[in-house]
Amino acid sequence: MDRIFLRGMTFSSCHGVLAHERDIPQRFIVDAELLLDLRAAAARDDLAATVNYAEVYEIVRAVAEGTPKRLIEAVAGEIAARTLAAFPRVCAVRIAVHKPEAPMRGLFSDVGVSITRHRGK
Repeated sequence: MDRIFLRGMTFSSCHGVLAHERDIPQRFIVDAELLLDLRAAAARDDLAATVNYAEVYEIVRAVAEGTPKRLIEAVAGEIAARTLAAFPRVCAVRIAVHKPEAPMRGLFSDVGVSITRHRGK
């Protein structure tokens, strides 16, 4: 299966469980990977035979900067659902949401979730 990916999309929003997370924006980084057959797009050199990654970015942006959610799992799930709904040729998506400034004690380089959703499942 072929892949289209968008990595390191960075947004500021108020997702989180704690009260201050819901008031003070923090950084979220999203990676998206779409699985689909790209043979026709490659053979025809035709945007209509693939997925426009600028449109994928807008879906991710709308969710990441949209209505605050308590869990980044919910952010990832909504991005995945909207992506599958918008692009029928996509067989599956993998969405990772990173929360590098998560409010927890200790040293860490990243915290996040990664989900995979398949069409029809």
